[in-house]
Amino acid sequence: MTLTDAQGAASVVPPIASRNPVPRSHHGDSFDDPYEWFRAKEDAAVIGHLEAENAYTEARTAHLAGLRERIFDEIKGRTLETDLSVPSRQGDWWYYGRTIEGKQYGIQCRAPLASPDDWTPPVLSTDAPVPGEQVLLDANVEAEGGEFFSLGSFEVSNDGRLMLYGVDVAGDERYTVRVRDLETGEQLPDVIEGTFAGAGFSPDGRFVVYSTVDDAWRPDTVWLHELGTPVEDDAKLFHEPDERYWVGAGFTRSDRYLVIGLGSSITSEEWLLDADDLRAEPRIVWPRVEGVEYEVNHAVVDGEDVLYIVHNDGALDFEMVRVAASDPAGPREVVLPHEPGRRLLGLSTFRDWGVVAYRRGGLARLGLLSYETGTVDELQFDEPLYAVGGGGNPEWAPPLLRIGYGSFTTPGTVYDLDIATRELLLRKRQPVLGGYDPEDYAQARVWATAQDGTQIPISLVWKRSFGDAGSAPRPVHLYGYGSYEHSIEPGFSVARLSALDRGVVFAVAHVRGGGEMGRQWYEDGKLLSKRNTFTDFVDCALHLVDNGYTTPSQLVAEGGSAGGLLMGAVANLAPELFAGILADVPFVDALTTILDPSLPLTVIEWDEWGDPLHNADVYAYMKSYSPYENVRTDVAYPRILAVTSLNDTRVLYVEPAKWVARLREVGADALLKCEMVAGHGGVSGRYNAWRERAFELAWLLDVLGVADA
Repeated sequence: MTLTDAQGAASVVPPIASRNPVPRSHHGDSFDDPYEWFRAKEDAAVIGHLEAENAYTEARTAHLAGLRERIFDEIKGRTLETDLSVPSRQGDWWYYGRTIEGKQYGIQCRAPLASPDDWTPPVLSTDAPVPGEQVLLDANVEAEGGEFFSLGSFEVSNDGRLMLYGVDVAGDERYTVRVRDLETGEQLPDVIEGTFAGAGFSPDGRFVVYSTVDDAWRPDTVWLHELGTPVEDDAKLFHEPDERYWVGAGFTRSDRYLVIGLGSSITSEEWLLDADDLRAEPRIVWPRVEGVEYEVNHAVVDGEDVLYIVHNDGALDFEMVRVAASDPAGPREVVLPHEPGRRLLGLSTFRDWGVVAYRRGGLARLGLLSYETGTVDELQFDEPLYAVGGGGNPEWAPPLLRIGYGSFTTPGTVYDLDIATRELLLRKRQPVLGGYDPEDYAQARVWATAQDGTQIPISLVWKRSFGDAGSAPRPVHLYGYGSYEHSIEPGFSVARLSALDRGVVFAVAHVRGGGEMGRQWYEDGKLLSKRNTFTDFVDCALHLVDNGYTTPSQLVAEGGSAGGLLMGAVANLAPELFAGILADVPFVDALTTILDPSLPLTVIEWDEWGDPLHNADVYAYMKSYSPYENVRTDVAYPRILAVTSLNDTRVLYVEPAKWVARLREVGADALLKCEMVAGHGGVSGRYNAWRERAFELAWLLDVLGVADA
């Protein structure tokens, strides 16, 4: 079979993989999988096939090389390449990051405080040296000689003397932790290999707490390493044998406790260790109860150590209680009762107040919690759509709260909230070069009606000069996810401007399975209700078509990871609705993966998708929607681009490789692009990431027919 690109360029022949059926039989159902042999990652034939797919994709998209370069130049031209972040105070130092034109990675720096009372971050300029600046970690130096670099842990001890950092150079999310003496610049002999992300110092700087994973890539063990001692002597603080649970650890902001947290998709449990006695036995907060999730934060109220616990025990959208830290199983004082429609997400505790994160009306919210009255003072913002969250707040007793804010039209913004006056102090707004004016763009939310009558929110952003969205059919880029209660926020994107400026409307379908509209929204899009995620997305697409926003020939869908499963499912459900589908690291062979408990994360995922290995009903349900097994022979598929990475440990490359091979069997115009040195997040380095996104956007614009706009 010969396929040609949309512009009629010379025909190129796609790689046709051999069919070597591998039988699979469960619950009386048999399936001969013709492409399961792709799973042999070390097989030269598999690598050869992936390289052939890459060559074919490059040949099929060669006519877009100029557009890719223009989009890359647009992203680069809008980005202030040499820049500094807003400093964040910790101990006696201001910590901040630098980026330098031409450098792929960031540089971590610090500068001393002017005085102990100095809480106003210095305004840094790239044109002037920073007094007393110390370069802590130049990732460009660390990454020299390699094709991939990812920083999974980075922390400076409380006394400012030591720094630890964890590096992955393959993309498989296994990090090697090293420790550096910042006073002498010397590397300590302590090297801890094979860690998970998120290692950190104890408050006194004597120990490193880290976690490791099992063969299925599940973080299952927390370790204590005393600096200066052999790694093989490290103490095992906690091990979780149940394959459904991951485990992690971190110190409270107060430095009073080490919290060891366990979690599945639906259940959690936390344990405490006094930070000054880390070799003691941890004590449980609340014993796990199937279906109950909770999160613990320490505070001191009226001189007493207390725990604020956000939980869902009998409270669908969660409530907040306060208990004595000495007796967490004792009486619970309700601080924020369950309020349907207000999904409590968590609490950050400081010495004198707390910050509550929650969702209401489909938007993220932040509010200040009074320990004395239990009241919440919500922060107000003017835009109808926005994203907001706390960040960069390591100190225990600051007079200011660092906040991150943005919207589809407002670039990423850093504020400090003055707690005493409630004034928002603008510290920095992401520079967008080239004359960007937010007033040139508009954003809105509309609602689609699902098959069962549920109202599904759709967020939109467009450039005003092309007319209002919905005034006439326009090219639309529709994004979706819809799993794990993850919410897609209306945040800013420099790369997205390249599509908006060519007349494309960007839309997000906030389908069930996500968390945008509360816990029930999530419950209604998982397990045996998972099909709602797919039909919601189709109904959002139909809404945009039926109401004049676009036409099927002007509509491209995109999703990644679990959102890639969504892409594969809607391609089978409603291929006629889309001109193209972009699937990033797509989970499109879901049933095969979830049937195999030896694969990364499978057992943990049973709470999200169900357990098809032991439950015939779950098996039948998943088989009814798993994209790879439901490729149709009776339809014309839209153009499809699947992007994956060879070293991805979350969604293995084999899934999109098999899917594309099967699609090609039925005549679909499907392309596979496999990064041969990358992980789940794609390539490393900002310039590489811009080129990767430029490749995807060029393909998308070509499908939409605006490639030359």
